[in-house]
Amino acid sequence: MATSLKATLKQLFGFDEFRHGQAQTIKQLLNGQSSLAVFPTGSGKSLCYQLTATQLPHLTLVVSPLLALMKDQLEFLAAKGIAAASIDSSLSYQQSQQVMRDVRQGKIKILMVSVERFKNERFRSFIGSLPLSMLVVDEAHCISEWGHNFRPDYLKLPSYRQQLNIPLVLLLTATATKKVKRDMAAKFAIEDSHIVQTGFYRPNLDLSIIPVASRDKNSQLLHIIQRQSGPGIVYVTLQNSAETVAQFLTDKQINAQAYHAGFDSHKRQHIQNQFMQGHIQVVVATIAFGMGIDKSDIRFVVHHDLPKSIENYSQEIGRAGRDGHPANCITLANLDGINTVENFVYGDTPELTGIEYLLNNMRHECHNGQWELQGLSLSNASNVRQLPMKTLLVQLELLGIIKPLFAYFAEFKYKFLQEQEQLLASFTGERQDFLKALFSHSRFKKIWGEPNFDSLYQTHKFPRERIVTALEYLADKNLIELQSKRITEVFSIDLEALNQPALAQRLHDYFIHKEQKEITRIASLVRFFELDSCLSHMLSRYFDDQQSPAECGHCSVCRGQVAKLEYSQQAHWPTDSNLLTNLLGLKKHLAQKTQQVLSIDSYCRFLAGISVPMFSRFKVRQLGGFASCENIRYQDIRHKVTSLWDSIG
Repeated sequence: MATSLKATLKQLFGFDEFRHGQAQTIKQLLNGQSSLAVFPTGSGKSLCYQLTATQLPHLTLVVSPLLALMKDQLEFLAAKGIAAASIDSSLSYQQSQQVMRDVRQGKIKILMVSVERFKNERFRSFIGSLPLSMLVVDEAHCISEWGHNFRPDYLKLPSYRQQLNIPLVLLLTATATKKVKRDMAAKFAIEDSHIVQTGFYRPNLDLSIIPVASRDKNSQLLHIIQRQSGPGIVYVTLQNSAETVAQFLTDKQINAQAYHAGFDSHKRQHIQNQFMQGHIQVVVATIAFGMGIDKSDIRFVVHHDLPKSIENYSQEIGRAGRDGHPANCITLANLDGINTVENFVYGDTPELTGIEYLLNNMRHECHNGQWELQGLSLSNASNVRQLPMKTLLVQLELLGIIKPLFAYFAEFKYKFLQEQEQLLASFTGERQDFLKALFSHSRFKKIWGEPNFDSLYQTHKFPRERIVTALEYLADKNLIELQSKRITEVFSIDLEALNQPALAQRLHDYFIHKEQKEITRIASLVRFFELDSCLSHMLSRYFDDQQSPAECGHCSVCRGQVAKLEYSQQAHWPTDSNLLTNLLGLKKHLAQKTQQVLSIDSYCRFLAGISVPMFSRFKVRQLGGFASCENIRYQDIRHKVTSLWDSIG
């Protein structure tokens, strides 16, 4: 097999040799053994599924967390003549239909989707009708609650795999501690012997931690960039910082450009393309930039602000020096931004009142054992952000309180692409009668019609699933154009379990524990930067690689420069009277708009500048005092608000 695999590698990809770990992973998969591959960033994880997919009889389904990752890999596969496609939000209706036709006809070997695509009843109906050979989960650490980038929807992937009867699974990640590896493998019943981990250590990366006061960061950054050659990335925490730092560099004749999630997709894509083609030397970016950037000659990565965790740090520096040549990874470090990083964590902890609102909504809106959810509206009503809302639902599922049944679009509409009479004439007998009923039970506004599912069932006993399938069929044959929106998830509810005492408190405790775990992760990052042992060695050990040299000789600690991080200056509190005025102003403003009782955390988030749905909905950001304590750590704000609590009343 080894000879034929190498021949296939050369024929399809033009490579003479496999990189370390690739051949073992591919052989395991072709032997029918589900596998977990933990390779450093830029070490060729993707080739493991790309080559394997060409040797399997049916479709390989790849779940990827970011559009940029998909596009990058699709371009690579197209260049190698391997038939691959994605179904994603950037495609037009006609493009999506064409991809689905190509997949049905067996023209596509690899289909890439986001995990959220599985919530789409049209997609599940489509993918469930196909034979599948392999499920690939890219950035698979997202499935572990112990991972740094846990995404609740990823927890559903094991059950999707069972429902779709996919025989083979490949999990891919660059950043997994021992605990995360075990968790990922257990969820897909992957044996320890089928976990392939290559060395984490990157001998060409020079790691430096430079303590620097905030006021000196830009001048230090300029000095660093002027000594570098080749392209680089500067990472910042906030969107506003990306623009101000990029403007500073531009004013100093550095070819720099800001990049963040606030830009529209067209602008982001343009900046990314310019950087890939060498027309921009430096991109100053939030973490929105980098995933899917397969540029091998990045010579430096500078962290202008603290990264979110050791895992994020590792992922971000891993974008440098993928060509094997030397690259510099420099962190301009102090403690000033630690509160900003922590506030991302505190903002995702729902208040107890929000959890109670969700549980009461389930009790009151449950009909015949079923409960329907539209995420955005419930997020706004409960004052729980959408990501923690997803996490809440997953926890309720794991506790056996809810069980997802299906999801559907609350709204379907279609328009005819040929005359209705001509379309009906294409069918005979019962199918023609069915379509006549469907069209007659549709409410038309100008050219678009909305099918009335309820009246079709009451009058003709046509189930919703049959109507959706028929509309899909007509759309596939270019007889109608079909649009759908407002996804609604339907769950069954165990009311007895839902009514168990202290459930809301139990769920809140889970989030508090999760919050503390993330705050501890941030503290671990600071400790890592202040280590007096080799940074490269300790980073490798963190990711369960025990083979790296004890002293790398190319990090700041090995050069005798042990970092000690400090605050640039003491944060200044507003006076107690100003704080009280602002907090009472918030209370009065919201009393006129909502009956929701404000908790200590509501006031803390207001002062810290942490946005929650209620603040956006009722224009709280415009009030005096919003974010007036954003440079102060959240726990200190909490102590202060607690001391003023009686005065707030």
